[in-house]
Amino acid sequence: EEYAAARASSLTAFYTSPIIIDAIYKALAQMGLESGNLLEPACGVGNFIGMLPDSMSACKAYGVELDSISGRIARQLYQNSRIAVTGYEKAEIPDSFFDAAVGNVPFGNFKVVDRRYDKHHWLIHDYFFGKTLDKVRPGGVIAFITSKGTMDKEDPSVRKYLAQRADLIGAIRLPDTAFKANAGTDVTSDILFLQKRDRIVDIEPDWVHLGQTEDGIPINSYFVSHPDMMLGSMAWDKSMYGDEKETTCRPIPGADLKVQLEQAIQKIGGEYHAAEGMELAE
Repeated sequence: EEYAAARASSLTAFYTSPIIIDAIYKALAQMGLESGNLLEPACGVGNFIGMLPDSMSACKAYGVELDSISGRIARQLYQNSRIAVTGYEKAEIPDSFFDAAVGNVPFGNFKVVDRRYDKHHWLIHDYFFGKTLDKVRPGGVIAFITSKGTMDKEDPSVRKYLAQRADLIGAIRLPDTAFKANAGTDVTSDILFLQKRDRIVDIEPDWVHLGQTEDGIPINSYFVSHPDMMLGSMAWDKSMYGDEKETTCRPIPGADLKVQLEQAIQKIGGEYHAAEGMELAE
């Protein structure tokens, strides 16, 4: 059973480079995050928890992991953290509890069954964003790595849902080689930084909609307005699922991803304000 579960999770598990984890924490530190409750849904063996910087040592980390082997490894490695070995849809965690959420969300062309959210018909990565927004308190920040589909897919409904509930304080598009060394995959991903609103607002900011590059490649309007937040150049490519046309972000020859990330992080705004401390009951 464990082998089958590990094998099934290999379709959605992309292990994150320490360079990218470090950049995400630098952005959160820049916003002023020093303490509070930190959530990592789909935490794997806990790479984000393990790389929590000293400046955030007062944070209380909580993880959720579906795969029992990975989850139990994380529990052993990070015994001061609370790690639930279960699917995110079954995790019993309260709304508006976390100050920040970090992680690399699973992505794939399938849905999660969760009665609270089923009406939205979200794919798994969209589900992780939607559910996490409810788990983070107003003013809290979500910093998630996701496939470019979140920002670039034609249907804007998920982006509209997110925009009504959170402010996009920044996005960084990674080159398609960013996960090659760690996960052996060429995939174009984005790091999205969202700050939860205190109420739902009926708005459609530019990033809900798509635009085009100068070469006519469809891309989110945010990246049309902020081309410096793309750490590569957009091009047409074959889809990872077959021959249909797919877009990809090609790396800039000779560029150092660590240096690129450091420069991009400095352009991300947002200010984090600490709230009263809360803890989950044992």
